[in-house]
Amino acid sequence: MEPSPKDGESAAAAEPGRGGTAPSSGVVVQVREKKGPLRAAIPYMPFPVAVICLFLNTFVPGLGTFVSAFTVLCGAHTDLPDRHRCCVFWLNIAAALIQILTAIVMVGWIMSIFWGMDMVILASKCTERRCRAASADLH
Repeated sequence: MEPSPKDGESAAAAEPGRGGTAPSSGVVVQVREKKGPLRAAIPYMPFPVAVICLFLNTFVPGLGTFVSAFTVLCGAHTDLPDRHRCCVFWLNIAAALIQILTAIVMVGWIMSIFWGMDMVILASKCTERRCRAASADLH
């Protein structure tokens, strides 16, 4: 069984005897996720609040997203630093309404659960120092 190429290496580069380079001289590739305005408006919240929002979104589609909109007004930062807090608040309210209105056809319910999972993921990435520094930059 041949070794599969990993981390951008070609099969020839993985085997030094075939004229490729050694695996230690690989290329570093950085991947950035591009978020739309609704997705970038998800606030970085404390972990317990994010878990509560996920729980709410799981059982009542859009309710956790609606609650998370108010954390923006309480100082939670987002990936939209160039927008005013009120604009980000209304983006989150719009996302909650989309989830509520489309829950009838299951799309909103699934979107709501994924939204809650994103809240928890963002909360787990948000350390005390980073959240405090980001909220200090907003003032």
